[in-house]
Amino acid sequence: MSMNFFAQLPTLAKPGLLVMDVDATLIEEEVIDLLGEEAGLGKELSEITARAMCGEITFDDSLRLRVSMLRGLNIDECKKRIISQIHVTKGAKVLIDTLHKYGWKVCAVSGGFHEILDELLPSLNVDFWVAHNLESIDGKLTGNVLGNIVNANAKVEALRTWANNLGIAREQTVAVGDGANDISMIKFAGLGVAFCAKPAVQAATPYRILTRDLSAVLRFLNAN
Repeated sequence: MSMNFFAQLPTLAKPGLLVMDVDATLIEEEVIDLLGEEAGLGKELSEITARAMCGEITFDDSLRLRVSMLRGLNIDECKKRIISQIHVTKGAKVLIDTLHKYGWKVCAVSGGFHEILDELLPSLNVDFWVAHNLESIDGKLTGNVLGNIVNANAKVEALRTWANNLGIAREQTVAVGDGANDISMIKFAGLGVAFCAKPAVQAATPYRILTRDLSAVLRFLNAN
């Protein structure tokens, strides 16, 4: 059973770290599905995404499959169009700004892509993030992902590394996510929150938000 069921909740009275998933958590969309729409494969990609988020297929396999389907897409031409279609989840700014006011750091772990997030996340004042890099030649995707896959284990390791580098105790960490590959970090963090999540994710923690408002995370944090 997760330590989240018994641990004292993090407090705003001292510095902490919040790490959240991006697609369908920090933002409303799945970026890879938007890329799929650009490639004319929106329905096919979204079906694979849904299966991965429910844990029906491994995230690593699903990501490589979906990225391979994007081969030939000109990322330089469609990047701005995709960013214009992204909607930041309600309450995200309130959550991030409030945590910063209390000296916290806010980070993001994403199964998405630096090509999009490096332009989006700075505008939200996210402090650090990890994501995938898409291989491209002359602006066109090769269908390959560069480097390691940001899977469940990678998300936990990112949280652990940021906490260690910042000198923040595990008990002062918060993880927020919606999909199967977020369960490990939700269980690892001092407080794990299932945000409008799949049933398996909700079962992993008693701390759940069922309405799409990220500022609701604040109600789980002690003010003293």
